[in-house]
Amino acid sequence: MTDTASIANDRFGLGATPQTRVPGDVRGWLAQQLQDFDPAPAGMPRLLSIEDLILGVADVRNETQMARRSNDMAEQEAARESRRDVRQRDRRNLFEASAARLRIAAQSETPFAERLVHFWSNHFAVSAERLPVYSLAAEYEFSAIRRNLSGNFADLLRAAVFHPAMLLFLDQTRSAGPNSTLIQRINRRRRNAQLGLNENLAREVLELHTMGVRSGYTQDDVVELARALTGWTVAGLGPNGMRRIIEGAPGETAFVEDLHEPGTRTVIGNRYSQNGALQAIAILGDLAMHPATARHLATKLARHFIADTPPESAIARLERAYLDSGGELSAVYSALIDAPEAWSAPRTKFRTPWDWMTASARALGPEAIPRNAQGVHRLMDMLGQPVWYPGNPSGWGDIASDWASPGALLTRVEVANRLTANGVRGADPRSLSAAVLGEALLPSTAQAIARAEAPTMGMALLLSSPEFMRR
Repeated sequence: MTDTASIANDRFGLGATPQTRVPGDVRGWLAQQLQDFDPAPAGMPRLLSIEDLILGVADVRNETQMARRSNDMAEQEAARESRRDVRQRDRRNLFEASAARLRIAAQSETPFAERLVHFWSNHFAVSAERLPVYSLAAEYEFSAIRRNLSGNFADLLRAAVFHPAMLLFLDQTRSAGPNSTLIQRINRRRRNAQLGLNENLAREVLELHTMGVRSGYTQDDVVELARALTGWTVAGLGPNGMRRIIEGAPGETAFVEDLHEPGTRTVIGNRYSQNGALQAIAILGDLAMHPATARHLATKLARHFIADTPPESAIARLERAYLDSGGELSAVYSALIDAPEAWSAPRTKFRTPWDWMTASARALGPEAIPRNAQGVHRLMDMLGQPVWYPGNPSGWGDIASDWASPGALLTRVEVANRLTANGVRGADPRSLSAAVLGEALLPSTAQAIARAEAPTMGMALLLSSPEFMRR
């Protein structure tokens, strides 16, 4: 395998398989993968519907509230049991989905596109610690991210921001305009509303999803965007009184006019006089095309695909493609493929645990993946990057200092031994290492693999080698 082919497989893709044959037109091969990408591949798990997931959560919440009010010990224990049942159901759902995600990545013939799925899922991160998001994290990636991979960034932004998982993760369902019809009605009745303006989603949209930190927006912009976002919520959750005013099936994104803060908004110097739902939609569209957003996204893509400290020339190339195309992601991907910096930068990107696991599964074959979905989750947890659990809205780190500790490397050696013991038969580690690393294979690594006492040991040495840790 040539160095160019190795870059295509590892830097752009998810790692080579022994069967991978990179054609002479490497750039055309990568571009074709975007055309051939299937947002719903055969290995996609059959998830529980959002409606069923949310109904289960809503029922548990209601049962818990009723038990607390009754002070009946038996009712409280029954409520705890119901909560455990729902959490176990959703846990199985999540584990099956994360195992399927790994198998799809391991067998994909469009690994460049799959890498982009993982990139954008991390850019628009949700975390599955809390029960409603726990239920929806997999569906969020499979629908909002995969279905909008190569369109306009504004469409991807709106799909991610208005997905129930994001609305729940960033507490948008608890946000209401202080002067909205509903809050005014509650204030007249002097009830404890437990509702008010919540800035979480607005702040992360500006700081993480679009413009980036220190890009010129102010606290006033955060507040104004938060006001514009009021009304966007999720049907089927909340007190019975709230649920009655939200139209839509449980789990659907809904807009409730009575929760929306009335009036004209000013965000980043632009005035928005649209009514209701159209106000936030318009603001997100303009944020998607802001020059700071182009710069922020170009920097993140260059950092992910080229180097932890990417060349300014590469960032400028992607930024220009974004602005010239009006935010068309396909144009940005083309600019990335054509960027000379992507093909000349040294192999210094340290693989994240997820990168390393997918590359290992592609090298060894899907039979190396634990058959038990919980086993996949356990391994990713050991490695420090359980799927859909980044813990915060900024997602997982993407530079070497986030992952390259001595303890983390020892864990990878342990996991490598487990993967190669999972039944990879008939493979010669010497030919396998040449097939998956090509010209990146160091003589010292090749020699160590050749001297291994058993094939499984040789393959574990391959997965633990310095070359395999980087892309």
